[in-house]
Amino acid sequence: MSARRDFDVLIAGGGMVGAALAARLATLPATQALRVALIEPHPALTPLPEEPLDLRVSAISRAGEELLRATGAWGLLAPRRPCAYERMLVWDEASSPAGAETLRFDAAEAGEPNLGHIVENRAIAAALIERALASGVTLIRSPVTGLELSADAACAVLGGRTVSSALIVAADGADSPLRTLAGLAGEPLRYPQEAIVAHLTPELAHGATARQRFLATGPLGILPLADGRVSIVWSTTPDEAARLAALDDAAFGEAVTRASDGVLGALATTTPRARFPLRRFNAASYAATRLVLVGDAAHTVHPLAGQGVNQGFLDAHALAEELGRALAEGCDPGDARPLGRYARARRADNALMGAALDAIFRVFTAEHAALRSGRRLGLRLVNGAAPLKRLLITRALGAP
Repeated sequence: MSARRDFDVLIAGGGMVGAALAARLATLPATQALRVALIEPHPALTPLPEEPLDLRVSAISRAGEELLRATGAWGLLAPRRPCAYERMLVWDEASSPAGAETLRFDAAEAGEPNLGHIVENRAIAAALIERALASGVTLIRSPVTGLELSADAACAVLGGRTVSSALIVAADGADSPLRTLAGLAGEPLRYPQEAIVAHLTPELAHGATARQRFLATGPLGILPLADGRVSIVWSTTPDEAARLAALDDAAFGEAVTRASDGVLGALATTTPRARFPLRRFNAASYAATRLVLVGDAAHTVHPLAGQGVNQGFLDAHALAEELGRALAEGCDPGDARPLGRYARARRADNALMGAALDAIFRVFTAEHAALRSGRRLGLRLVNGAAPLKRLLITRALGAP
């Protein structure tokens, strides 16, 4: 590693995945010697205890939890009360949530205490940044305005100055400017859907259970929160999303109650709503000369299974391990061999996850009668096949 460079690794983007990589590089014994900088103009701040729960939450898998624990960030999340969920129910619009065609996953079936936790996005990012800085990572509060890649160094242009490194990691989101500057192409698949997110108070207790009902226009996900409320992600057509966004709070609560089949009784809206378009993307390559992609900069998936950030955490873990291996072999962090190993392995895994979620989306939104009856039969068969259910639970927990 050349002393002429300002840093060994520059991470552009301080969201959950970029911050996780920074914190992991700073705490993993094999990579602690690296000089790491996290470039983020607006780093997440730790929410005050009295602040209401933010609208953006994620279902964090066991693998994601283990990464957060390894960095020391998990313990910092306690004041924001991560909500463990122990069960998941999945059913079709034409079925009953109590019927034989409802797919039931229970942590106890896999010998696990829970299936994951629902955690506030900004709290995760803030905790990871805190741990990264405490472990020696440098925070640079600036946007990246240019990129210079060569055989000898990777440089980020930050307004009026240039910062050099052995490697730049693009963790700057789904619309990644660095991905474009590096010439890493990929054609996003835009779903004919938008997602509506909100928090609501249910009439009945959520029972630490995550629920998903597949409607003709898209899935409605209902996630439990520690304060007794639920967080919804309702994927539907753009026209229906616009209509739902325009409803008053009472009418929106009634709409969600109907869409959820009344499984939690009446639902009362407690927050503003947000809506965003849905797409699937996987970059053609995750690596260029002295640059790699992680998280949403590399891939995005349909949110129906809540796997987006978990796949990003797996990216961060894999890249940290590869860089540790590279250092042990006497390689430069920007060497093409470790970056290539990372890129091939993670792109294949993310492609598989994206294709699986895309297939589920298409099967459950298909209008053909044979597919509708087939998917109900499939749910019934999977529900009765204990080994297959354990395999699916293991995959959802983040295990390979």
